[in-house]
Amino acid sequence: MMELLQSLFMGEGIAHTLIVLALVIAIGVMLGKIKIAGVSIGVTWILFVGIVAGHFGMTVESHTLHFIKEFGLILFVFSIGLQVGPGFFSSFKKGGLQLVGCAVTVVALGAVVTYIIHKVTGTPMTTMVGVMSGAVTNTPGLGAAQQAFADTVGTADETIALGYAVAYPLGVVGMILSLIALRFFTRVNFDQENRALDSMRAEQNNVARVSVVFTNGALVGHNIAHLRELINRSFVISRIMNEQGEIAIADSSSQLKVGDKLRVICNPDDVEAVAAFLGQLVDMTQEEWNVASADSHKQLVSRRIVITKPEINGKKFSDLRLRTKYGINITRINRAGIDILPYQGMELQMGDRVMVVGEEKAIEKVAGVLGNSLKKLREPQLLTIFLGIALGVLLGSIPLVNIPQPVKLGLAGGPLVVALLIGRFGPHLHLVTYTTMSANLMLREVGLAMFLAGVGIGAGDGFVEAVVNGGYRWIGYGVIITMVPVLIVGLFARLRLKMNYYTLMGLLAGSMTNPPALGYANTTSGNDMPALAYATVYPVVMFLRVLLAQLLILLAV
Repeated sequence: MMELLQSLFMGEGIAHTLIVLALVIAIGVMLGKIKIAGVSIGVTWILFVGIVAGHFGMTVESHTLHFIKEFGLILFVFSIGLQVGPGFFSSFKKGGLQLVGCAVTVVALGAVVTYIIHKVTGTPMTTMVGVMSGAVTNTPGLGAAQQAFADTVGTADETIALGYAVAYPLGVVGMILSLIALRFFTRVNFDQENRALDSMRAEQNNVARVSVVFTNGALVGHNIAHLRELINRSFVISRIMNEQGEIAIADSSSQLKVGDKLRVICNPDDVEAVAAFLGQLVDMTQEEWNVASADSHKQLVSRRIVITKPEINGKKFSDLRLRTKYGINITRINRAGIDILPYQGMELQMGDRVMVVGEEKAIEKVAGVLGNSLKKLREPQLLTIFLGIALGVLLGSIPLVNIPQPVKLGLAGGPLVVALLIGRFGPHLHLVTYTTMSANLMLREVGLAMFLAGVGIGAGDGFVEAVVNGGYRWIGYGVIITMVPVLIVGLFARLRLKMNYYTLMGLLAGSMTNPPALGYANTTSGNDMPALAYATVYPVVMFLRVLLAQLLILLAV
């Protein structure tokens, strides 16, 4: 019996690997529920449990451990990319350059701090590059530094990897402590942050619903399609009420008469212009329109229909001709929580929620065309996930520049970029990119747990010896490299730029290429703002981190 337990916990093989991995993750998750002064570092405990396990000999074969770590990281970043992909490019336009600028500043300050410590302490730059890579939790930077040194000198420098291993755990903790410190220094109030976030999302929805009395006699005889061309504004007229109180569905061929009341949906900034062009605003609520519809001989209703048929994915409204066939009107599309005004060339995606106005029977037919089956949305889209991962690994393996060593996005950057592109443009290729929130969270958390366990187990063997034999100084250097740039940029972004704390957490986690910090930010915020900011800056930062590590090595040798 003792031999069996010895082989399972301290031996080799698949059973041993699974037991060690499962125990490290399970114990780490349980410890993550502990809060001190109301604060918990969450799943980051898995990293420390892994270090303890590795120190006491519960190790895993090196190639297997490397696979666990890298595959976990790929699952984590790919899930994030799929989730934020639909809104990534629009968010980049709305303040994305500001986020990237802040992240680049963090990278630059980290290099400056590293150089200062090198000069002040006399620690070799090669060792400091390893410490810096660990402090910013950037494994590709470590690999690039090792390769650049070996190709330039012809031998390996073990202190690069040792500095990385010693600095990495405190790099994770230092990053999370920095986020906590910023929270207290700037007196973050989560209720206020949530209200600000709700206000921002309301602005992003870009949809206003108003009632207008048509009084512009010069436009009589023109159809609605022509009116849109004349004013050159985006708006939708969903219903028309004549002077007798009868309501009809509006379409592009409908012609208006003076005295008609119109239900108009448009961008908030266009309300005054559209209303002045058509006539004048009238105070009439949605409830009043519903009552009027019920009293009319054509009883009109509005209903949200979810697109769940894969064959609709990537098709345009003009291909479906729903208005012509069924006499309905589509007033808005809700995608990733944001309302969008529809147009004929708009491409539909699985999971889109379409607001349809029309008669009950017509809406039922449209629901049949679009799917409206929540059961369909719960089906896993394995093709998209694994095809995307394969393409991501290929992209991450392609050298972008050579200085003299190739700079690559790596096994984290490549899948993240591909996931962002698939999340945004997948429907063009008829790829179903929609995953339920629960499925996405499961993939993300499993991937992060595997990654943290792999890093911890790998760093545990020899960790204590390295610290005792002088490496404790490197821990201090790493904490400085981690926290000083983050605190400087974090305070500036929060106090001067008035950045939302949720976005700030994702920005800083991305600027340090730190998945555990992103996991902490996601848990703390309970929304997708950290992940969106992380994904916005991550590709640029990953490139700069790898480039910077090689440059510092080349300057040192």
